Amino acid sequence: MELPRLDHVGVVVDDLNATVAFFLDLGFEREGGELVEGEWVDKVVGLDGVRAEIVMVWTPDGSDALELIKFHAPADNEGSHPLPANRRGIRHIAIAVGDLNAIVDELRDKGFDTVGEIRDFEDTYRLCYVRGPEGLIVELAEQIDSEGAS
Repeated sequence: MELPRLDHVGVVVDDLNATVAFFLDLGFEREGGELVEGEWVDKVVGLDGVRAEIVMVWTPDGSDALELIKFHAPADNEGSHPLPANRRGIRHIAIAVGDLNAIVDELRDKGFDTVGEIRDFEDTYRLCYVRGPEGLIVELAEQIDSEGAS
């Protein structure tokens, strides 16, 4: 079986507007938005009475996308729980960035902060985890110039 490419990653959220704004602040670009409902979506996701809003956000080069989803029905009675980075399952989304420190400063100005510290991995990457809306963890990764120009 050939795997041609990864199409997108779906992220279910409660506050769609705040989550879209967070990813736009990171440099993603918004593509429309739509309401999906009906038997076809019920059958795809295995739930009854689905009514959901979907917004796609893309990296600027158009190669990668996140599908941000707000389910209006059926209701999620458990809500979001910010989980630690070591919890089983998909825990974070990694994004390559150009100026990690500047991005973190901008995010802090908007009320978001790092999960831990900004640290360098060898002479390769400057890394940190940022906790976004609803406990989402986004890893920011800035490639370090091997000549020391970072």
